[in-house]
Amino acid sequence: MIEIDGCYLEGGGQILRTAVALSAITKTPVHIYNIRGGRKQPGLKAQHLAAISAVADLYNADLKGAEIGSKEIYFTPKEISSNSLKIRIKTAGSVGLVLQTLFLAARKKLKIEIEGGGTSGKWAPSVVYLQHVFLKTLKRFGFGADIKIIRHGFYPKGGAKVLAEIFQTKLKGFSLDRKIEKIEGISIASEDLKRSDVAVRQKNMAENILRKLNLPVEIKEKYVNSVSSGSIIELWTTPTILGANSLGEFRKRAELVGEESARKLINEINSGATVDKYLADQLIPFMALAEGNSNYRVSELTNHTKTNIWITEKFIDRKFRIKKIDKLFEVHI
Repeated sequence: MIEIDGCYLEGGGQILRTAVALSAITKTPVHIYNIRGGRKQPGLKAQHLAAISAVADLYNADLKGAEIGSKEIYFTPKEISSNSLKIRIKTAGSVGLVLQTLFLAARKKLKIEIEGGGTSGKWAPSVVYLQHVFLKTLKRFGFGADIKIIRHGFYPKGGAKVLAEIFQTKLKGFSLDRKIEKIEGISIASEDLKRSDVAVRQKNMAENILRKLNLPVEIKEKYVNSVSSGSIIELWTTPTILGANSLGEFRKRAELVGEESARKLINEINSGATVDKYLADQLIPFMALAEGNSNYRVSELTNHTKTNIWITEKFIDRKFRIKKIDKLFEVHI
């Protein structure tokens, strides 16, 4: 059994999600203690419980300590016995984090249905980011999946409905290169914000700033049904995929939301990186599982990335190499 200290570096839910997913894949029992010990409110929250419970259901695992507030769990995986999962998130917890965990854990074709939760929120990848940045990048490693958002969910009520399907999990190594030709994006707001033109205003401000880069810019706008008011703007580049977003909040002007996302993306573009700093940590376990060599360059080696390297090397007998090149970090395996 592998012992994992949940306080290591990043000290949050990522340790839990990555460790449980890799435990399932490698059929290696894991004991995780001090769960989210680096947070003000340590222990399992609803979205963490939903993620690890889904993996446990998929693998018929023995899971001890799986309750809200728990600071340690024991996870012993068995075999996959189903090609479909139905998941319920009772809060506005992140749908993106649950999907991210299952994408890593699944080694076979799988259909996923999630009711409840948020499609976007603070400190978690939005489902739109997963669609346009995460999955499109993983496709280059041979991973195939699709996500459909039936209903968006925002804080505080959540209430999302999302369908996902995994249809290809055989991974091959890939070296991510650098070529920026276009900026794309989508500005989303709940229907009740349409009268204030929130999605349009977010889009217009982002476009005005991004056009200074002398690149084609195509940002769509969309108003969606949801049980709570909310907005988000998600941006990405092609064919090298760098992502950035900004989340709408109460009394935060739509123009500021658009400006924040645009400036974040400009920083990523100007850095010379081949992945953004948020995708960098998410790719680590997939790179380790892929046959062959992989590498990318990133502007910042975050604690999330360092943490995922640390966890991944505990389960998979491969070593990452990190090289500083000017202001970038090159990550190899």
